[in-house]
Amino acid sequence: MKSDQGGEVGEVYLVGAGPGDPELLTLKAKRLLENADCILYDSLLNPEILKFAKPDCEHIHVGKRLGRHSMPQDEINALILEHARRGRCVVRLKGGDPFIFGRGGEEIEFLNGHGIQTDVVPGVTSASAASSTLRVPLTHRELGPAVLFLSGYSKAGTGERDGFPKHDWAFLARSQYSLVFYMGLHHLTRICRELLANQKDGATPVAIISKCTLPDERIYLHRLEELAEVTGEDPTAEIEFPAITIIGDVIRLLPERDRLI
Repeated sequence: MKSDQGGEVGEVYLVGAGPGDPELLTLKAKRLLENADCILYDSLLNPEILKFAKPDCEHIHVGKRLGRHSMPQDEINALILEHARRGRCVVRLKGGDPFIFGRGGEEIEFLNGHGIQTDVVPGVTSASAASSTLRVPLTHRELGPAVLFLSGYSKAGTGERDGFPKHDWAFLARSQYSLVFYMGLHHLTRICRELLANQKDGATPVAIISKCTLPDERIYLHRLEELAEVTGEDPTAEIEFPAITIIGDVIRLLPERDRLI
């Protein structure tokens, strides 16, 4: 395949690394990691996953974290393009799934604009992994007829200045849907306040899963009103990233023996 500059280019794959446990990689993801010449990987990725790569594979950290962005997205795009134009097999390795808050669409759009086709390998997204960890479904005919995946943080220009997202809080509060917030820990108290202010039941359970599927995984359970009415020490301050939050009545299905985790 030739790029827009006429030279031969390599292969580019956007690969979902899943929530952290290497055993949750797809077989295709594992095969591509074993064949890659270059892997561009995110922050918080379990380093055990990189051990699938061949010895001479180049590992490039391009991760971004709230308040500590190591590389802007346009530089990541340019780096993928550079290695593809060198004829290399490039794996852009992303936590979770590339198309669920992974900005995979932006990278594909950029590469397509330069005449480079990409393949996408889905990964287990954190919402599914957290649901399995809790042994609680994200959807339930009576307690949660649908599920919404929501960003708890908004980049500059799409939300408020401090990164708080502009969701339809009134709709979210009155729905029976299970609400799954990615990147929501930083604003969780305010998220709960917005829902409570819009008449969401204060007794609605909230589950926070930190480092989902990893050996040091932790589960924190609260009621919506507990987090919304925080006036002193923030109970989420000590929770480690990455963390995902599920708000909804489906959490009431948590097995009795686990409810005081």
